[in-house]
Amino acid sequence: MLEQHYLTSLFEPKSVAVIGATDRDPSLGGILFRNILKSGYKGRLYAINPRHETVQGVQAYKSIEEIGARVELAVITTRPQLVPAIVEQCGRSGVKNVIIISSGFAESGHSGAALERKLMEIARSYNVRVLGPNCLGVIRPDIGLNATFASVNAEPGNLALVSQSGAMCSAVLDWARSNKVGFSSVISLGSTADVDFGEILDYLIHDNRTHYILMYVEGIRNSRRFMSALRSAARIKPIILLKAGRHAAGSAAVQTHSGMIAGSDVVFDAAVRRAGVVRVQNIGQLFYASKALASKFRPQGKRLAIITNGGGPGAMAADRAGDLNIPLAELALPTMQALNAALPANWSHANPIDIVGDATPERYRDAILAVAQDPGVDGMLIMLAPQAMTNPMEVAKTVIEVSEQTSKPMLACWMGEEQVAEARQLLEEAQIPAFRMPETAIELFFHIATYYRNQKLLLQTPEPSSRKQRAETEGAKMLVEAVLQERRKVLSEMESKAILRAFRVPVAQTMVARTPTEALLLAEQLGFPIAMKVDSPDLVTKSDAGGVRLNLTSALAVRNAYHDIIETVRRKRPQARINGVSIEPYLDRPHGRELMVGVVRDPIFGPIITFGAGGSEVEIFSDRQVALPPLNRFLAKDLIKSTRAAKLLDEFRNMPPANREALEEVLLNISEMVCELPWLQELDLNPLIVDESGAIAADARIVIDYVPPNGDRYSHMAIHPYPVHLIDEWPLPDGRIVTIRPIRPEDAEMEQEFLKNMSDESRYFRFMDTLREMTQAMLVRFTQIDYDREMALVAIMRDDDGKEIELGVSRYVTNPDGESVEFALAVADAWQKHGIGRRLMTSLIDCARAKGYRSIVGDVLAANGKMFRLMTSLGFTIHPHPEDPAVKRVIKPLQG
Repeated sequence: MLEQHYLTSLFEPKSVAVIGATDRDPSLGGILFRNILKSGYKGRLYAINPRHETVQGVQAYKSIEEIGARVELAVITTRPQLVPAIVEQCGRSGVKNVIIISSGFAESGHSGAALERKLMEIARSYNVRVLGPNCLGVIRPDIGLNATFASVNAEPGNLALVSQSGAMCSAVLDWARSNKVGFSSVISLGSTADVDFGEILDYLIHDNRTHYILMYVEGIRNSRRFMSALRSAARIKPIILLKAGRHAAGSAAVQTHSGMIAGSDVVFDAAVRRAGVVRVQNIGQLFYASKALASKFRPQGKRLAIITNGGGPGAMAADRAGDLNIPLAELALPTMQALNAALPANWSHANPIDIVGDATPERYRDAILAVAQDPGVDGMLIMLAPQAMTNPMEVAKTVIEVSEQTSKPMLACWMGEEQVAEARQLLEEAQIPAFRMPETAIELFFHIATYYRNQKLLLQTPEPSSRKQRAETEGAKMLVEAVLQERRKVLSEMESKAILRAFRVPVAQTMVARTPTEALLLAEQLGFPIAMKVDSPDLVTKSDAGGVRLNLTSALAVRNAYHDIIETVRRKRPQARINGVSIEPYLDRPHGRELMVGVVRDPIFGPIITFGAGGSEVEIFSDRQVALPPLNRFLAKDLIKSTRAAKLLDEFRNMPPANREALEEVLLNISEMVCELPWLQELDLNPLIVDESGAIAADARIVIDYVPPNGDRYSHMAIHPYPVHLIDEWPLPDGRIVTIRPIRPEDAEMEQEFLKNMSDESRYFRFMDTLREMTQAMLVRFTQIDYDREMALVAIMRDDDGKEIELGVSRYVTNPDGESVEFALAVADAWQKHGIGRRLMTSLIDCARAKGYRSIVGDVLAANGKMFRLMTSLGFTIHPHPEDPAVKRVIKPLQG
């Protein structure tokens, strides 16, 4: 259905009541009420104050219950102790949305947290949605609503600002006014007791006035909901994010301010990269990035060419590029030849391309056109320092003219003020980002190039291997459960390697000896040379405790090593429990690179995969990068490429290149392991040895913990994997096979074709609209889903050429109450009365029930008799629609 979003009445209210409005100045209620009056709000405005007959010239009411008319939004500015009772009055009066400006709740300690719990219990009992508490409020310039106590209003525009900090909203508004930047919405979340980032992003996806979204984040309460909404929104509208708490002191301030724990900043970075979002470091970068995204600046990589009329400014730009790991493009031979022909002999002959201080507009044009042809250049920074022979305005006109002749993205830096201000303005008007300082320009290039790179990460939808159903994987789960029954959490090396082997990770065979004689027998069985390591659940790094001996070639060496290991470890780590000594073949890999693959648990985002250089020096070099599972091959390659260890894998000296595919396969299998083992808390493969012939884990350590049973098998993950377990095949009576499976992003073309082939009646029954073709935004929203808050199942059949044909689709989305889902169903006209609709709905109902939802509901046009017959046969009951007599509501309980 094409309906309004359920938060529309919160952000676009037709009537507003300010509870605590007053004439007193300064006061929250006084300033906020005055701001609404001054902003020219077009709806009905009510003042609530039991001590006054009028407030600022407007009639006042003693309570919201006295108004006698429907109020869509109440803004509460009273003392915190009064708020629960006021929310109850709002609920009794039919108010569905409140904004709580007041502070003194969870952020203030135990008593405040108890007060917050009380008000939320009341709000939920009346289905009242709460924005805040401890927030600045909301500004909606298009309806003239400034329901904040900010001293600056927002001008209309297409940017939406969503912030956890009211002070940050005020600072951004102040910056925006002086830079002539407008907004579609300014939304202050406060402590997000109810409405949070997820629902607000959902609303902004539907808001046609919003083209870009700016976010200020301090902490996340629910990573799955946050990532789900962020990824959904970022597929349709660019998001630029500023986050506090990058360092320990900032994290402490965030916890004090909003009552939330910031979590690891490195992990947060990995999460927003995966969500297709660009993260900036300050307010200026926030707006520069948004303006650049609104322009035609679209770098598809990070290789930058700098064209300058001064060596010093070019060097400054190159230095900042180096700081941010932006590679300066290596100019191809044809480019060098073209530049040699066009430029004076004393040009720099390198990148930065110094075209000399007396550069004319024509020289700029020739240099830009030559560089624009170079396939090794992803973007250009054109720089001008005002010198005696330079005409800033004429050069700017030339740059604008040349920009029309090439698709190569370019940005400009006209250094200085009075002499270049007019030229810089001209460039901006031509949608070429222009700056005063080279560092700012380089930072913008970095952020926008990163944004487009992250968009590629966003489009990755990893599909867990169907091989996970193999008996070995089930055996791994049984082993984990057996260890937990023994009240152990740290697996032995043998157990750890057994788990890894079940997930197809190559490991060195390991057996544990508990006496020197057993060690001799095992060594003879495995064959020399061997490696020996202490087997202890208390030692993370065995070598530090003196518990490792390598390349042992004789029985005598084995006997001596056994005694030596036990004695050394007992001396160095007297508290460590020792189970014995593990015996394994010594891995003699002369071309082997020692790497590290691990899994850790982030308190916010759950399991994280880490990768970097390994061996005993792993902590010294600290070359680790992290990624959120699930991974596919593209994401595995990206993780490897992001580390310095990637260079170790290339050919150098007498070493052939390492087998990258084998390393990628290890990462993919570890990702699958993370998905399927919710008990996994820590994993350490160090070293993982990779050479030209493959990869093998020499050492392994796994830590597990008990996880309460949950209807969602992937509840431990921030990003829901593709639910391969929901794929089902259904034979028709004529022998043809119908496959029912969750929808995938690559189904967009098939989905568009399905809609085109539907009859007008079927389209109207499905969408309650004569929709003939989906927009790109609709296609993205329908096919790139997160499988958590929503599900879409398609019934498909292959034609004679093997092409998939869509026969029908069923989908649900979670309702705001979090306990029910709303469904939709459509079946191709030619496939109606074949049982496709029943099969799709049965599968969808089973899926919603397994997720723990209490009911499934749908709105059906009263004229759609076929749908009512199907719904009744599936156990739905039919009810009048609360708002539209032309529509009926069908409901089916799912639990009990």
